[in-house]
Amino acid sequence: MTRMKQILSVTLGAIILLGSPAMTSAAPNGYQTEAISNTEFEVIPRARRDVDGYWCAAADFARRSLGAGWQQRIYVLRGYGPSVTTGRKTAVQFSLKPPANADQQGSISVGFKAGDSMSVQGANGRCSRRINFR
Repeated sequence: MTRMKQILSVTLGAIILLGSPAMTSAAPNGYQTEAISNTEFEVIPRARRDVDGYWCAAADFARRSLGAGWQQRIYVLRGYGPSVTTGRKTAVQFSLKPPANADQQGSISVGFKAGDSMSVQGANGRCSRRINFR
């Protein structure tokens, strides 16, 4: 019975450890998210690199890790550039607060410009878009 108690103890410890809020998240569709601060984070591609995937991962992190509501806006803090948390070559930084000295944009075109934004719900809607690689 002692062996069973050890197994249960280790399992419970792992559940508690893994269940606590993480600063790193494996986002949907082949992206990784890393917290920079309480309101800022970056999305790092691992496989996909399409614009919709970045927004999808940003919505997932904002909702699950930062507790943002569906109507909360997500802002582009910095467009494509090196990751400050992992050192990877490409990442996009997002924030739940509007960036200082950037035009606030309500719509998104191609790429990422500081100040571009959309609601968590709108960004989450990009998770289901199909990608055409033609």
